[in-house]
Amino acid sequence: MTDTIKVTCENIGATIDAPMGTTLGDIARELNIATARPFLAAYVNHRIKELGYKIYTPVTVRFIDITSFEGIRVYQRTCWFLLQKAAAERYPGRKLHIRHSMGGSGFYCEIEGIDEFPREEAAALRDCMRRLADADLPIRRRKTFTSEVREIYRRQGLDDKVALLDTRPRLYSDLYTLDGLAGYFYGSLAPSTGYVTLFDIEPCYNGFRLALPLRTAPDRIDTDVHQEKMSDIFREYQRWVNIMGVPTVGDVNSKVLAGDAGGMIKLAEAFHERKLAEMADAILEANAVRGVRTVLISGPSSSGKTTSAKRLGIHLGVLGLKPVLISLDDYFVEREKTPRDENGDYDYEALEAIDLKLFNDHLRRLMQGESVDIPRYDFITGKRQWHRTPLTLDERSILIVEGIHGLNPRLTPSIPNRQKFRIYVSCFTSVAMDNMSRIATTDNRLLRRLTRDYTQRGADALATLGRWPSVRRGEERHIFPYQENADVMFNSSLFYEISVLRSFAEPILREVPDTVPEYDEARRMLKFLDNFIPIAPDEIPPTSVLREFIGGSSFTY
Repeated sequence: MTDTIKVTCENIGATIDAPMGTTLGDIARELNIATARPFLAAYVNHRIKELGYKIYTPVTVRFIDITSFEGIRVYQRTCWFLLQKAAAERYPGRKLHIRHSMGGSGFYCEIEGIDEFPREEAAALRDCMRRLADADLPIRRRKTFTSEVREIYRRQGLDDKVALLDTRPRLYSDLYTLDGLAGYFYGSLAPSTGYVTLFDIEPCYNGFRLALPLRTAPDRIDTDVHQEKMSDIFREYQRWVNIMGVPTVGDVNSKVLAGDAGGMIKLAEAFHERKLAEMADAILEANAVRGVRTVLISGPSSSGKTTSAKRLGIHLGVLGLKPVLISLDDYFVEREKTPRDENGDYDYEALEAIDLKLFNDHLRRLMQGESVDIPRYDFITGKRQWHRTPLTLDERSILIVEGIHGLNPRLTPSIPNRQKFRIYVSCFTSVAMDNMSRIATTDNRLLRRLTRDYTQRGADALATLGRWPSVRRGEERHIFPYQENADVMFNSSLFYEISVLRSFAEPILREVPDTVPEYDEARRMLKFLDNFIPIAPDEIPPTSVLREFIGGSSFTY
């Protein structure tokens, strides 16, 4: 008689008896859950597992598809592997680089040695991918000795993956294979290529864009994306990290092991200073040419808006202007008036969380030369307080308004567009894990927020992780649609920063118990951080954007 175990499925609230060793995929088929889209993976006792995972003890499972945050990641990784296989067939001996995200769920890619990607070549690569997807080729994962994995990577010319293995040695490593092609991915994949059905290849710059569905629109491909300004930022930083010799985590680790962490910090911080000085010059010119007196700074959570605004103010002061800073957070309506999201939680990301009438009245009066009492929002009480010193602008003043809605035209209808200078700040992570696996900017920002919330706001990792999906949904609705409205974009990422954040974030993440849904995200981030050799924060200057999150800043927040 076969031993059976109880499996409880959260999707339908049912419990079944399944033979020990049954895979998650078999359980999903037995349950015959009505679903509009295929399941890509499942949470097993709050830990993400692939559908080939075998069950040997009683468990609770929740199957996920492309509409969940982790589900879209599984879809993307599987499509990357499919693209890698197609590129290996069409361009043998040439390396594929997935450079950066482009659009809500697309990625800009290049083939090494190919500087132009005509439309007919894009169509041929797409057709190759579709043929491989239609073949429903199995994707296999096995744990084996790292020395064996390293040799496989070396034979296939995957030097970027070899470098990471060499700087973070382990006895065992996971190896994925697709029809003889080796791959290494930092997260789960679907069981086969047949799970990836929607994608396209579009010529773009020197390479192409891998177009994929959005999490929020999973039944259509996200095409015709125009993100010229953001793409320019990514390409600039990509060129720069290549010149610095740190395009991948393995390269950063190698410099840390060689004792050059201090040199990396100095270079990265100097690059930030240069870009901020360039922005200040552009604002001075806009002030002279079109009468700009208001600088609007927007960006998602933990992008470094506040420090960037303060540092920009210093550069404007050097040019003879008088910067005056206002935070949109201080114009939050009182807590009981804050709109709520679909889960009933306060939606601080909604534009309606801002007292627009009061804010625009203050802008109008300030621009007319009046003195204005500026509010101060108390996040503990959820009540509005008031500054004791009224604010007044003179002819040399530049008003800097910092907040997530800075680029939304509905925020400042009272100011003519020609008198606004708009800046979008985000943490566009420029260093990749390897040529195939980029580091999501959301992961970088989450590490920043985890550290800041814990050390400066008294919030543990469980609270921050629990809130994060709502924050991301708010960004998708209220921030990202307006990012291309910016006059300039500023990349606040520092290619050394995750190596610094590791020592701060690891103990915080380890406090998350395995009995809560947030446990898997904490575990995923811990595995991610294990790839970085820690850097001590001693040489980070007090004006660095990173100090906003780890502490020790010379600015007052």
